Amino acid sequence: MHDEELVDATAHVDDLAVEGALRPRDLSEFVGQTRVREQLSLLLAAAQQRGGAADHVLLAGPPGLGKTTLATIVSRELGVPLRITSGPAIQHAGDLAAVLSSLSPGEVLFIDEIHRIAKPAAEMLYVAMEDYRVDIIVGKGPGATAIPLQLPAFTLVGATTRSGTLPGPLRDRFGYTAHLDFYEDTELASIIRRSAERLHIAVAADAAELIAGRSRGTPRIANRLLRRVRDFAQVNADGAVSLQLAHAALDLFDVDPMGLDRLDRAVLTALVTTFRGGPVGISTLAVAVGEEASTVEEVAEPFLVRRGLIARTPRGRVATASAYAHLGLALPSGPQATIF
Repeated sequence: MHDEELVDATAHVDDLAVEGALRPRDLSEFVGQTRVREQLSLLLAAAQQRGGAADHVLLAGPPGLGKTTLATIVSRELGVPLRITSGPAIQHAGDLAAVLSSLSPGEVLFIDEIHRIAKPAAEMLYVAMEDYRVDIIVGKGPGATAIPLQLPAFTLVGATTRSGTLPGPLRDRFGYTAHLDFYEDTELASIIRRSAERLHIAVAADAAELIAGRSRGTPRIANRLLRRVRDFAQVNADGAVSLQLAHAALDLFDVDPMGLDRLDRAVLTALVTTFRGGPVGISTLAVAVGEEASTVEEVAEPFLVRRGLIARTPRGRVATASAYAHLGLALPSGPQATIF
């Protein structure tokens, strides 16, 4: 392995170690999602009292809100192993059968991005979740034979950012569905302070609140910004994060007071200046900012819509009055101006 590859591999391992260190280990450490925590705690306590596997759990919500962390907590609370895989990795029924047949009694199977699981595998999962059984097909054509394989009771935890695209039969087989919401700034500030303690970073209270306010309601982004602010403070000061240092660091990394990054502002600026506020199609808007349409639609647009900066209409995307105010521009006038 070349020196450069060794450095990259080491940095990746370090990043994974940091992510693991910042994850809460049980529900008592988990900040936010109060209703979900209460419901999940009850479900797990009941399963422990019965001495059996817990009901299957579906965790739905935008990326970065703690779905993987909650899956890890479920296995720890139940005191059983955790098996992790993802929907894109299961493209054939045989892939799923191999995973299911190797589970131990009570084990938690976590499938991330479960909405992307292949249809044949999803159909096998229906029976596995309900009857703890899979049918192994031996042979082809008229001579094919189905051999039933009994599975130990297990708990499936599925995570999805698109619960609406899950097949109905699969969605209905989950005993509990948790819908995760974006976090309040006060909750994110608490998460930042906890992460700072674990990373041995001195962070002023007002600096933690500033970072929280620019984290888009997402703990993953809050922890990422904290690490970047830490780097800035380490290089340019004594390592302690003050409000002034946090401001300077976030400005350097192009995170504005509303939490918009470079791509968000590029999309908003193109919509307002190039297309006079719209309406404009997502593909045309993506070409204007030099990005793929899927990137603009899945990465930038949801946050811009949630903050009320753009609106989706049947004719295309339209800038709102808040978008002009955020960019410091005057509202357009004339018969073609469409402002929401």
